[in-house]
Amino acid sequence: MTTRRRFITIVPVAGTALFTARAVQAQAAAAVDPKDPQAVALGYVADTTKADKTKFPKHTPDQHCGNCQLFQGAANAEKAPCTLFQGKQVLNKAWCSAWTKKAG
Repeated sequence: MTTRRRFITIVPVAGTALFTARAVQAQAAAAVDPKDPQAVALGYVADTTKADKTKFPKHTPDQHCGNCQLFQGAANAEKAPCTLFQGKQVLNKAWCSAWTKKAG
């Protein structure tokens, strides 16, 4: 039988374990494959300097995922989730045609 005291000590521990598991899962998310159909459609490249200058003449080398509004990580994170590629992460130095300068 579980007492109220035991229940109160278990709930925070279980919550912390769940939060940690979610954080680890997010970090372990697969990187976007540049050959993925969605990535191809957006002109995604793992290195911004490799962007097709013919197809994307407005691209400049200072544009990269790390300074894009859609990048869901810290500006200096090596990789992070992107709102366009659900369940996957983009590299900080990557780029796609949906790049939008981060506000601020």
